[in-house]
Amino acid sequence: MLPSSSTSSSSSPSPAPTPEQVVSALRAAGCVFAEDEAALILAAARTPGELAELVERRVSGLPLELVVGWAEFRGLRVVVAAGVFVPRRRTEFLVEQALARVPHARVVVDLCCGSGAVGAALASALDGVELHAADIDPVAVRCAHRNVAAHDGRVHRGDLFAALPGELRGRVGILAANVPYVPTGEVGLLPAEARDHEPRAALDGGADGLDVLRRVAAGAPRWLAPEGRLLTETSERQAPLAVDAYTRAGLTAEVAVCADTDAHVVIGGLPG
Repeated sequence: MLPSSSTSSSSSPSPAPTPEQVVSALRAAGCVFAEDEAALILAAARTPGELAELVERRVSGLPLELVVGWAEFRGLRVVVAAGVFVPRRRTEFLVEQALARVPHARVVVDLCCGSGAVGAALASALDGVELHAADIDPVAVRCAHRNVAAHDGRVHRGDLFAALPGELRGRVGILAANVPYVPTGEVGLLPAEARDHEPRAALDGGADGLDVLRRVAAGAPRWLAPEGRLLTETSERQAPLAVDAYTRAGLTAEVAVCADTDAHVVIGGLPG
């Protein structure tokens, strides 16, 4: 238990919890990296009372990123908020593949953007890129605005390509779509941090997990520039079906794999 920081007319505020007390509380709650998490929480808290509140939120099971209000993604501090999908470190591989395949992209679209982490990371690595992000969820749109503003990015609300300005058709160099790809029947098997605290729409990809990916693949040819690439994240098991979705849409398709993070990214473009 952390010491109370409450005040009263007859007592002085309790001293701030020590780092050791914070670590002990997190460790008792099952946090594997208690020391690292404690350091982040201590840095985020502005008062003893806020520190106690942040620790309590983490101990109750709230994801660390939502406790401190940000997630690290490819060297960036990405703002996250309740009700928004927390960017995963394995998705950095999608960004790396995009930069490797289209290093001189002039127009970037971050579809199903969530926090806008992918778009912000791409824009930070590309010089003077025109950045657009889109999501159907108004909470995600508000959060993404905060993360792409530094790159003069625009965020649009709507269902996939319907959200985008028509002027982007045929101009998109990097179309990054970190779509939901968990099969409906497996959402309940996700870790509690995702299952209980992230929007189901950002996780549930339909019966086989590929409903949204198929829609993105089908629409992509109308939006890609001749040298443009579509990149979507999926699982090893789903990759062959994702490749089939690309080819049925008239795109080339290949799968890139990062063994270290178990990341699988399907990459496609216009033939020829």
